[in-house]
Amino acid sequence: MPPKHPIVWGPRKLRWYLNGYPPLFWHRAQLREVDPAMRWAKVRLKRSLMNRNLNGSAFGGAIYSAADPWFPILYWQALAREGVAVQAWLKAGAIDYRKPARSHLHYEFRISEEDLAAARERLPEKGYSVHTNQVDAIDADGDVCAAIECVSYLRLLQPQEAGSAGF
Repeated sequence: MPPKHPIVWGPRKLRWYLNGYPPLFWHRAQLREVDPAMRWAKVRLKRSLMNRNLNGSAFGGAIYSAADPWFPILYWQALAREGVAVQAWLKAGAIDYRKPARSHLHYEFRISEEDLAAARERLPEKGYSVHTNQVDAIDADGDVCAAIECVSYLRLLQPQEAGSAGF
């Protein structure tokens, strides 16, 4: 039996908390906008001295870290709004670097209704659900600098875990 009240964060609290979260803050990854229903989020990797490599382009680790948490967070919060308490994390990821990033990068994360429907179906059946989503890191010229694949793992929270965070 899952917990009665999953943790639900509003867009403002999510932005405030995650924009100050040290690993994202120091890489200069900023949550710019998030859908109140948690179906999409827009993130910017700000070009800065903190994330540049010796060539002056964005460090690959910063490009990847800016993509790391968003799909699991969107699943966690979208399902929490439906009363489903899950724990979510990034299980795996892959990145294809296509060109040096010499400007700010923009990411648009989207989870589909089909993905959420699959999660709703699998979670009660198996207790977990795995989803693969893609996002592009796009520079100021509109070019794709990196294509990132993120595999999110969702697990139903157990009753004794009711007070624990879902992410």
